Order: sequence, then structure tokens, then C-alpha cells
Amino acid sequence: MEIFLIRVLQFMLAISILVLLHEGGHFFFAKLFGIRVEKFYLFFDPWFHLFEFKPKKSHTTYGIGWLPLGGYCKISGMIDESFDTEQMKKPAQPWEFRTKPAWQRLLVMVGGVLVNFLLALFIYSMILFHWGDTYIPVRNMTHGMVFNSDAKALGFKDGDILIGTEKGEFKDFNADLYRDLSEARRVDIVRQGKAMSLSLPGDLNMLDMLQKQPSFVRPLIPAEVDSVLPGTAAARMGMRRGDMVVGINGVKVGSWNAFTDEIGRLSDVLAVAKTPADSMKVRRATLVIDRGGRLDTSSVVLSADLKVGFTVKMTSAIYQPVTKRYGFWESFPAGVVYGVDVLKGYVSDMKYVFTADGAKSLGGFGAIGSLFPPTWDWYMFWKMTAFLSIILAFMNILPIPALDGGHVLFLLYEMITRRKPSENFMIRAEYVGFAILILLMLVANLNDILRWLGYM
Repeated sequence: MEIFLIRVLQFMLAISILVLLHEGGHFFFAKLFGIRVEKFYLFFDPWFHLFEFKPKKSHTTYGIGWLPLGGYCKISGMIDESFDTEQMKKPAQPWEFRTKPAWQRLLVMVGGVLVNFLLALFIYSMILFHWGDTYIPVRNMTHGMVFNSDAKALGFKDGDILIGTEKGEFKDFNADLYRDLSEARRVDIVRQGKAMSLSLPGDLNMLDMLQKQPSFVRPLIPAEVDSVLPGTAAARMGMRRGDMVVGINGVKVGSWNAFTDEIGRLSDVLAVAKTPADSMKVRRATLVIDRGGRLDTSSVVLSADLKVGFTVKMTSAIYQPVTKRYGFWESFPAGVVYGVDVLKGYVSDMKYVFTADGAKSLGGFGAIGSLFPPTWDWYMFWKMTAFLSIILAFMNILPIPALDGGHVLFLLYEMITRRKPSENFMIRAEYVGFAILILLMLVANLNDILRWLGYM
């Protein structure tokens, strides 16, 4: 419960910051051009609100709604999600959005997206300035990687060290590495100390590479015992630090990755066990341990969740991280480069949304909230906030009615053709766009529920 609350608090704080500043972008340009803003709200307020006030001599009411799905800035004389058609029937006033030149209206509409994108670049810059850029270079992962059957069919072998592709050298092991591999025609590796290259098709499905179990490639982690938990099967069999697990149930395992894959297969069998006797049969395992060249075989009973009771060193403990530091002024161009790379990667991955598997991978508030760490970590909080800011900017600029991008599309049409779309058309388009957004939100959050129930 504590982990859930911490994630919810981080998510709510991040969304509040992003929504306030996004709507603040619209607000700033509206005020700059003398357009009245009737309401400025964090969260939506159908039927009632949590807080509201209106300063003296101000045309704007500020408030907090109860429905945390975003926020809004209600601008006079504009067709938006408020669907205030009565106002549009009245004579146009000089302080209204609809009476202003198209270029001013365009700046009002892109103001939120502009603020979100600049905010992301600023946060990334400050992250680099305060924490620096810490990572483990892929070429320094001297144990190499492990690959699934799809990767091995392309010529990879367990233990290969990835170096880079024709696009350049890999920096660290993250989604960019998968993205580069999916688009590469050539990958450079080191195999048993010898540099060599493999040919790749250039059109691998990155979503498949990530989602398959096991995934396309993972850092190889030795199955060397680092610590033993008291009262567990590992403790009862006398397992000690430095022992190497080399086999389970007659299957040789050359890494922690291979060991966990075998445990995963046992988990699948356990899931369909019908009786306690069937479950106990799955939980009884035979382990082979290498103790400095001497092999010991032991029969153990795994825990109900198939744990042996020992830990191994993860990648961050095996390899020495590299930290690149930035001065205050140096951090800004570096932050811009980092943010633009994140945006490019996100845009590149959008093509998968229009596939069956991509639609299943859509996530709602639960999926987004789960991206935050289970403990309060300011580094991860700001990194996630910057990432969400880029997503919010990109999604809002999509040419969908009811989003900023839809309004921008109609304004560009007006500026090019010198013809303004009719108000009836704009109202109908707003309804269609709003329906599309509601449908997408329902699908994304339904996916969250199905994942939680174990159906996806």
C-alpha cells in the first residue's frame, strides 16, 4: 500500500506541474494579445469543484476540479472542450479569441505545447547539471549478453559483446539500443576477444524484441551467489557466497539469465497445477553448484513462489558506472540534445501503436503511474516528469480535433486559404475529437485493468 501511495503522489505531482504549465502557456499568450481567459483550472470540474476564487478586477476564475484527468484554460470566444455554444451565438467582442488575427490565435494554441517541450529540455538540463550523466558503457560489459532464439537465428551467440551499428556506437543498455538494432543493417560485436560484424535485416519489430520472453537481448549476469537469505532453501543446502549455480533439474545454466528462464518455465507449470501434490512436485528441484571446481548436487524444495533464497550481483554492481559531469552553461546544449533524442525515439516508436500488439501495449493512468519508482527518488521523479512533458507536448500537437494540434490544423488552413471554417463545423469537429480521446482513454485504461487481472 505504501508503494502504491508513493507512486500515486509522484504521478499526481508530476501531472499537476505539467498541466499547470501547459495551460499557463495558453494563458500567457492569451493575456499577451488581450484575450480574456474566463477560467483557469487544474483538473476538470463537472458538476462541482474543490476550490475556486476570482480576484477583484479580474475576468478569470481560478480553481481546482475533482477529476484529475488534466486541466483547462477557458478562453473567451473559442470553441473548446467546454462546448459553450451559447457564447458563440452572441456578437463577437474585441477581447475574444475569434476576433484576433490568425497568427495570434496560432500562438495561443501552440503555447501549451511550446511550454511543455521547453520545460522538458530545462529539466533534462538541470538533471545533467545536478546529477550528471551516469551510465555503464555497453562495450564495457565484458561478460557479454544473452540472446533469445530469434537473435540467435540472426547469428548472435551468448557472450557476444555489443559494440554498435552503422549508426554509431551503443552508449548504454536501454531502449535506444533496441531501437538501433531494429533498424540496423549491420551490428558490430566482440566474440571471444575478436571484433566482427553481423548482418541484420534493418526492419526488426522493436515491440516484439522487447515483449518476447525472454527478450531479444539482455546483459549476461553470472549465476554467482552474492548473498544467502537465512531460513531459505539456499541456506539449508549450505550455499555460500562465491558459489556458481550451473544446473537445475538436469538443465545446464551458464548465467543468472538462464537460471531465471528455467524458473520461469517452472512457474508456468506451477500455474496449471491442480492439486497440492502437483504443486509440490514442481517445487522440488535439483541444483548443481560449482564450488571452486567441485560440483555438488542438492535436492531442495523451493518456496511457494519458486525462490531458492540467494541473490546475485546485478549489472550496476558488476560493472563500474561512468559519470559525465556538466557545468551550468554546458548542461543546456546537452539537455537540448538529450531531450530531442528522447522525442525522436518516442516519435519513431509511434508506428507500433497502429499494430495489434501496439494497441495492447497502450497504457492508461495505472501504466504511467507504475513508471515512477516505488520509493521517492528525485532523480527519477524529474526524469519521468521531463519524459511525460515531452509526451504531453507531442500528443497535444497531433492534428486531432479537441487537441491543440486540431486547432492548429484549422488555423493553418485558414491562414493558407484565407477562409475560416464555420463555427458549426468546428463544433462538430470538437465533438468527434473529444469522442476519439475518450475512446483512446477507455482502451488504455482497460488495458491496465486487464494486465492487473492477468489477462494481458
